[in-house]
Amino acid sequence: MNETLTLVLAWLAGLLLGAIFFGGLWWTVRKGVSSKQPAFWFFGSLLVRMSIALAGFYFVGVGHWERLVACLFGFVIARFVVTWFTGPPVKPHHFATKEASHAP
Repeated sequence: MNETLTLVLAWLAGLLLGAIFFGGLWWTVRKGVSSKQPAFWFFGSLLVRMSIALAGFYFVGVGHWERLVACLFGFVIARFVVTWFTGPPVKPHHFATKEASHAP
């Protein structure tokens, strides 16, 4: 197979793995904060997401560091894409409070 095509496919696989990993993280945070057992959601999600990502990197790499780097590059780009789609973090509203005066 053409080496360029192989690297593009590895990059696409990295995008997919990153979308699953970071999309799953976003979903877990939304689900976990309103759950009665948040530790279960966060730890379970971590195990599932890490297992999928590591298995994906293992099968994409198959002893070729170039493929592994291309996959990692796609994984990192997916982080920015998922962050862009899910929106910026919500900043808390800071109400104007009267500062304590320590001067006499």
